[in-house]
Amino acid sequence: MHIAIVGNIGAGKTTLTELLCKHIDFEPQYEAVDNNPYLEDFYSDMKRWSFNLQIYFLNTRFKQIMEIQNGTKNIIQDRTIYEDAYIFAENLHDMGLMTTRDYENYRSIFENITSFIKPPGLLIYLKASVPTLVNNIQRRGREYEAGIRLDYLSKLNEKYKNWIDHYSVGKLLIVDKDKLDFANNPEDLGTVIQSIETEIHGLF
Repeated sequence: MHIAIVGNIGAGKTTLTELLCKHIDFEPQYEAVDNNPYLEDFYSDMKRWSFNLQIYFLNTRFKQIMEIQNGTKNIIQDRTIYEDAYIFAENLHDMGLMTTRDYENYRSIFENITSFIKPPGLLIYLKASVPTLVNNIQRRGREYEAGIRLDYLSKLNEKYKNWIDHYSVGKLLIVDKDKLDFANNPEDLGTVIQSIETEIHGLF
């Protein structure tokens, strides 16, 4: 069984992944952030490093998804390969931070890769407003995220909405992060877990 958690920067994907794996019989698979050789450079010069960063993410997430598909464990995945293309790379291109040549090359690689993989059994989207995202980003205090622009987060939210509105390849659960504080409120976490279990039982 493969559950994937998606959402903007600071939406709470890693936190929810950790909490769920404590309460249900799943193992976490996290986004490769700490060992990412491009992330810090990207935040200081997005135009120069956008293509490099997206190719790195594409490669590492393809490796992750193949391990999930070839394995036998129940996995909760923190962020997906689909977000790389439909959210981040597309947004970088729209903002003039990735050239059309690089973007078209990237999308061609993405489409070739995704022809070999299956979508997750359940996709959980953490929907959050920009103020909620900013609050979470400031709270965790990652130095390389300090300079993220509000318009960048806003544009990413628009991309997520468009993608989620048209998502049709599998089951989808939307969690409103503005209303549910699962990190600090056990009742809210219980509500999320109950919703997930309802969706999971419907998959068997």
